[in-house]
Amino acid sequence: MFVMDMYHIQKSLFLGWLREEKGVAVTEMALLFPLLISIMMGVYDLGQGIIVNHKTINASQIIGDLITRNQNLTFAEVEDIVNAGQMAYAPYPSAPMGYDIISVEFDPAGIPVVLWRVTDNMAPNATVLASLTDLAEPGEGLVIVSVAYAYVPFFSNFIIDQFDMMEVSFLRGRRSAVVACADC
Repeated sequence: MFVMDMYHIQKSLFLGWLREEKGVAVTEMALLFPLLISIMMGVYDLGQGIIVNHKTINASQIIGDLITRNQNLTFAEVEDIVNAGQMAYAPYPSAPMGYDIISVEFDPAGIPVVLWRVTDNMAPNATVLASLTDLAEPGEGLVIVSVAYAYVPFFSNFIIDQFDMMEVSFLRGRRSAVVACADC
Protein backbone atom coordinates (compact mmCIF):
# COMPACT_ATOMS: atom_id res chain seq x y z
CA MET A 1 0.00 0.00 0.00
CA PHE A 2 2.86 2.33 0.85
CA VAL A 3 4.47 1.52 -2.50
CA MET A 4 1.25 2.32 -4.33
CA ASP A 5 0.92 5.67 -2.56
CA MET A 6 4.53 6.53 -3.39
CA TYR A 7 3.81 5.77 -7.03
CA HIS A 8 0.79 8.08 -7.06
CA ILE A 9 2.72 10.81 -5.28
CA GLN A 10 5.60 10.60 -7.74
CA LYS A 11 3.20 10.51 -10.67
CA SER A 12 1.31 13.56 -9.46
CA LEU A 13 4.57 15.44 -8.82
CA PHE A 14 5.84 14.59 -12.29
CA LEU A 15 2.56 15.60 -13.97
CA GLY A 16 2.49 18.79 -11.94
CA TRP A 17 6.06 19.55 -13.00
CA LEU A 18 5.13 19.04 -16.66
CA ARG A 19 2.13 21.37 -16.36
CA GLU A 20 4.15 24.16 -14.79
CA GLU A 21 5.69 26.75 -17.08
CA LYS A 22 8.93 26.75 -15.12
CA GLY A 23 9.38 23.07 -15.80
CA VAL A 24 8.75 23.55 -19.51
CA ALA A 25 11.26 26.40 -19.65
CA VAL A 26 13.90 24.28 -17.94
CA THR A 27 13.24 21.42 -20.34
CA GLU A 28 13.47 23.72 -23.36
CA MET A 29 16.68 25.21 -22.01
CA ALA A 30 18.17 21.78 -21.45
CA LEU A 31 17.38 20.84 -25.05
CA LEU A 32 18.46 24.09 -26.73
CA PHE A 33 21.45 25.17 -24.62
CA PRO A 34 23.99 22.76 -26.19
CA LEU A 35 22.87 23.77 -29.67
CA LEU A 36 23.14 27.49 -28.88
CA ILE A 37 26.58 27.07 -27.31
CA SER A 38 27.75 25.13 -30.39
CA ILE A 39 26.48 27.88 -32.69
CA MET A 40 28.18 30.56 -30.58
CA MET A 41 31.51 28.71 -30.67
CA GLY A 42 31.22 28.25 -34.45
CA VAL A 43 30.49 31.95 -34.96
CA TYR A 44 33.52 32.84 -32.81
CA ASP A 45 35.81 30.58 -34.88
CA LEU A 46 34.36 31.92 -38.12
CA GLY A 47 34.95 35.51 -37.00
CA GLN A 48 38.52 34.76 -35.97
CA GLY A 49 39.11 33.02 -39.31
CA ILE A 50 37.85 36.07 -41.21
CA ILE A 51 40.17 38.34 -39.21
CA VAL A 52 43.17 36.08 -39.88
CA ASN A 53 42.27 35.98 -43.58
CA HIS A 54 42.31 39.80 -43.69
CA LYS A 55 45.69 39.75 -41.97
CA THR A 56 46.94 37.31 -44.63
CA ILE A 57 45.86 39.76 -47.34
CA ASN A 58 47.60 42.61 -45.49
CA ALA A 59 50.81 40.59 -45.02
CA SER A 60 51.08 39.80 -48.74
CA GLN A 61 50.48 43.43 -49.68
CA ILE A 62 52.94 44.76 -47.08
CA ILE A 63 55.70 42.40 -48.25
CA GLY A 64 55.05 43.20 -51.91
CA ASP A 65 54.89 46.95 -51.32
CA LEU A 66 58.15 47.05 -49.39
CA ILE A 67 59.97 44.92 -51.99
CA THR A 68 58.81 46.97 -54.98
CA ARG A 69 60.12 50.18 -53.41
CA ASN A 70 63.66 49.01 -54.18
CA GLN A 71 65.68 48.48 -57.36
CA ASN A 72 68.17 46.11 -55.74
CA LEU A 73 67.84 44.02 -52.61
CA THR A 74 69.91 41.64 -50.54
CA PHE A 75 68.68 38.49 -48.84
CA ALA A 76 68.98 40.21 -45.43
CA GLU A 77 66.71 43.02 -46.63
CA VAL A 78 64.17 40.50 -47.90
CA GLU A 79 64.19 38.82 -44.47
CA ASP A 80 63.57 42.20 -42.80
CA ILE A 81 60.68 42.85 -45.17
CA VAL A 82 59.19 39.43 -44.38
CA ASN A 83 59.47 40.23 -40.66
CA ALA A 84 57.46 43.39 -41.31
CA GLY A 85 54.83 41.28 -43.06
CA GLN A 86 54.72 38.88 -40.11
CA MET A 87 53.95 41.82 -37.82
CA ALA A 88 50.64 42.19 -39.64
CA TYR A 89 49.43 39.07 -37.82
CA ALA A 90 49.70 40.58 -34.33
CA PRO A 91 48.26 39.50 -31.88
CA TYR A 92 47.96 36.12 -33.66
CA PRO A 93 51.03 33.88 -33.97
CA SER A 94 53.07 34.38 -37.12
CA ALA A 95 54.69 30.92 -37.01
CA PRO A 96 52.03 29.31 -39.29
CA MET A 97 52.81 31.89 -42.01
CA GLY A 98 54.66 30.82 -45.14
CA TYR A 99 55.71 32.93 -48.10
CA ASP A 100 56.87 32.60 -51.69
CA ILE A 101 58.36 35.75 -53.24
CA ILE A 102 59.17 35.76 -56.95
CA SER A 103 60.67 38.47 -59.12
CA VAL A 104 60.12 37.91 -62.84
CA GLU A 105 61.08 39.68 -66.03
CA PHE A 106 59.31 39.15 -69.34
CA ASP A 107 61.60 38.07 -72.18
CA PRO A 108 61.24 39.32 -75.80
CA ALA A 109 58.58 36.65 -76.44
CA GLY A 110 56.53 37.81 -73.42
CA ILE A 111 57.31 34.71 -71.37
CA PRO A 112 58.06 35.30 -67.67
CA VAL A 113 61.60 34.43 -66.56
CA VAL A 114 62.25 34.01 -62.83
CA LEU A 115 65.06 36.32 -61.71
CA TRP A 116 65.03 35.28 -58.07
CA ARG A 117 62.77 33.42 -55.67
CA VAL A 118 62.64 33.14 -51.88
CA THR A 119 60.33 30.57 -50.28
CA ASP A 120 59.93 29.58 -46.64
CA ASN A 121 57.44 27.47 -44.66
CA MET A 122 55.34 26.58 -47.73
CA ALA A 123 55.66 24.84 -51.06
CA PRO A 124 56.54 27.10 -54.00
CA ASN A 125 53.41 28.40 -55.70
CA ALA A 126 53.73 26.69 -59.09
CA THR A 127 50.43 27.86 -60.55
CA VAL A 128 51.23 31.55 -60.32
CA LEU A 129 53.86 31.48 -63.09
CA ALA A 130 51.46 29.80 -65.52
CA SER A 131 48.96 32.63 -65.03
CA LEU A 132 51.47 35.30 -66.14
CA THR A 133 51.61 34.58 -69.88
CA ASP A 134 50.88 37.68 -71.98
CA LEU A 135 50.46 39.79 -68.86
CA ALA A 136 53.17 42.36 -69.63
CA GLU A 137 55.32 43.70 -72.40
CA PRO A 138 58.88 42.39 -73.00
CA GLY A 139 61.40 43.93 -70.58
CA GLU A 140 58.82 44.65 -67.89
CA GLY A 141 58.80 42.87 -64.56
CA LEU A 142 56.56 41.80 -61.71
CA VAL A 143 56.96 40.84 -58.10
CA ILE A 144 54.60 38.09 -57.01
CA VAL A 145 54.11 37.49 -53.30
CA SER A 146 52.21 34.42 -52.10
CA VAL A 147 51.47 34.26 -48.39
CA ALA A 148 49.96 31.14 -46.80
CA TYR A 149 48.64 30.78 -43.26
CA ALA A 150 47.43 27.65 -41.48
CA TYR A 151 44.66 28.81 -39.13
CA VAL A 152 43.67 26.34 -36.39
CA PRO A 153 40.19 27.09 -34.96
CA PHE A 154 40.01 27.53 -31.20
CA PHE A 155 36.77 25.63 -30.54
CA SER A 156 36.17 23.68 -33.75
CA ASN A 157 39.62 22.09 -34.01
CA PHE A 158 38.17 18.68 -33.17
CA ILE A 159 35.94 18.93 -36.26
CA ILE A 160 38.24 20.80 -38.67
CA ASP A 161 41.99 20.44 -38.19
CA GLN A 162 42.98 23.73 -39.86
CA PHE A 163 42.06 26.19 -42.57
CA ASP A 164 44.77 26.79 -45.16
CA MET A 165 44.57 30.39 -46.35
CA MET A 166 46.56 31.81 -49.25
CA GLU A 167 46.77 35.25 -50.76
CA VAL A 168 48.72 36.22 -53.87
CA SER A 169 49.72 39.82 -54.70
CA PHE A 170 51.06 41.00 -58.05
CA LEU A 171 53.04 44.26 -58.01
CA ARG A 172 55.22 46.24 -60.40
CA GLY A 173 58.47 47.87 -59.34
CA ARG A 174 58.19 51.53 -58.42
CA ARG A 175 61.71 52.65 -59.28
CA SER A 176 62.55 50.17 -62.00
CA ALA A 177 60.82 47.65 -64.21
CA VAL A 178 62.59 44.79 -62.47
CA VAL A 179 63.53 44.30 -58.80
CA ALA A 180 66.88 42.54 -58.50
CA CYS A 181 68.31 40.63 -55.56
CA ALA A 182 72.05 40.06 -55.38
CA ASP A 183 72.16 36.98 -53.16
CA CYS A 184 68.66 35.52 -53.22
